Amino acid sequence: KDLIVRLMEEANEEAEHKGWCDTELSTNEQTRKEKTEAVETLHAEIDELEASIAKLTEDITELTKAVAELDAAMAEATKLRQEEKEKNLQTIKDAQEAQTAVAQALTVLKEFYAKAGEATALLQQQPEAPEIFDSPYKGMQSENGGVVGMLEVIESDFARLEADTTAAEATAQKEYDTFMTDSKVDKA
Repeated sequence: KDLIVRLMEEANEEAEHKGWCDTELSTNEQTRKEKTEAVETLHAEIDELEASIAKLTEDITELTKAVAELDAAMAEATKLRQEEKEKNLQTIKDAQEAQTAVAQALTVLKEFYAKAGEATALLQQQPEAPEIFDSPYKGMQSENGGVVGMLEVIESDFARLEADTTAAEATAQKEYDTFMTDSKVDKA
């Protein structure tokens, strides 16, 4: 009888132990499934983040290239603007000097034509002067519009050149400033 009771107790203990083992196996299997799903989710996140990093690295490379190109364009624009500015300033200076020179030439010519009527250097003193020398030589004063007129046109051309170049310089400077501002905004 003791043997039977002892066997029954052992059977009960084994049944309890088996139940406990089955419960633990089930719990472990459930935990394993949850952990496997978590690992798979984390692997998916890692893959997404690696793809995102690759995309962002590519974007950074493209943006760095674009910034370098923009810097080069800005440097080229600055260089061209400086050259154009120097050329325009030289043209304006030349036009002003030319206007001054033409104005001086006009003054000399006008004084010459004003005095030409009084000049007697070419008047020959002969007892019997031919008809051609009856009056002092006054130059071709009625014709003086030719040279004087031409110089006045040249002077106005230089004045127009100065005005046009000044306007072109202002426009070019404004365009340059706009380009530089837009480029700085693009870089930021």
